[in-house]
Amino acid sequence: MNLFDVYPLIDVTPVRAAGATIWDEQGNTYLDLYGGHAVISIGHSNPHFNKRIKDQLDHLAFYSNSVKIPLQKELSNKLGDLSCLHDYQLFLCNSGAEANENALKLASFATGKSGFISFSGAFHGRTSGAVVLTDNPKIIAPSNQREDVYILPFGDSIAVEKQLKEGNIAGIIIEGIQGVGGIHMPSSDFLKELERLCKSYGVKLILDEVQSGYGRTGRFFAHQWVDGLTPDLITMAKGMGNGFPIGGVLIHPSIKSSYGLLGTTFGGNHLACAAGLGVLEVIEKDKLMDHASKMGEFLIHGLSQIPGISDIRGKGLMIGIDLDREAGPVRSELVKKYRIFTGSAAGKHTIRLLPPLNIKMNELSSFLDSLKKILN
Repeated sequence: MNLFDVYPLIDVTPVRAAGATIWDEQGNTYLDLYGGHAVISIGHSNPHFNKRIKDQLDHLAFYSNSVKIPLQKELSNKLGDLSCLHDYQLFLCNSGAEANENALKLASFATGKSGFISFSGAFHGRTSGAVVLTDNPKIIAPSNQREDVYILPFGDSIAVEKQLKEGNIAGIIIEGIQGVGGIHMPSSDFLKELERLCKSYGVKLILDEVQSGYGRTGRFFAHQWVDGLTPDLITMAKGMGNGFPIGGVLIHPSIKSSYGLLGTTFGGNHLACAAGLGVLEVIEKDKLMDHASKMGEFLIHGLSQIPGISDIRGKGLMIGIDLDREAGPVRSELVKKYRIFTGSAAGKHTIRLLPPLNIKMNELSSFLDSLKKILN
């Protein structure tokens, strides 16, 4: 049986990894500055993370949400401590797309409305509800088409209010920082205005922190750089499990739960919670949010000294760089000649950098030296 061929592949076969280093089947080492789409938050094969999963596996790998799972409460408490969002409620699921699906559903339940607003450049997932709010027509099948969703210009609050006046909008969804779109940051003023408009029109504000959350920007969530911003729903996944599939929705206490409102078979299972706790414990113990801020400042400063880079965007270790040429050949040379993984984005001139939060300064220096050699 053949695999369904939908992924363009880098010609590398990883067999082992530790920290930000990957080994291929020939024993070559690679520097990972992409973390598998920002998934590797605390480094490959982190010893504490691995032990958390192994210890849990020896006791119980899985049971469904039909029984008590104390690890879920332990995870929610630790998440509340690190995010400083103790008042929110946690619903656990399996992925970022699933987290966004559940957030959309809750907004619709709470408002009794069906319409949604997202923004140009957005990526919210490939499942049926999330994909139609994703700004990529190529991945929207005919069965996904809807007439009550609106992708509006990024940063245009006037267009948002005009659409809200039409009625039937349940929620507005926006990324803390756009990832696939090329690392574009909504301004503080725009986010605050969205919050004001949501309150004025009885609409729910959904912050998609799937890629920008979990300490990547130097704050636990990217929107927390905006003082006082209080979303109704916050979605997360990627860095949450350091490679183990887990996602979640943080739900404002104004949204009430009831039996059967949401559900999942695998979400919040024992192994997933052990993985999630392992990640949070390492982020806290190793002060990785502070480290991400410092390494981000170092990286942005270094990039600013390299000719051939036309723009640098981002916070912490979520950085996008625009080149004066197409990025594809540069990324290929980084892999083939210098053995460094980086990420692509929607724009052909953009490289995304999403390294593990515990990346070392000398590893970033190695990348800067390599990129400078290519661009000069």
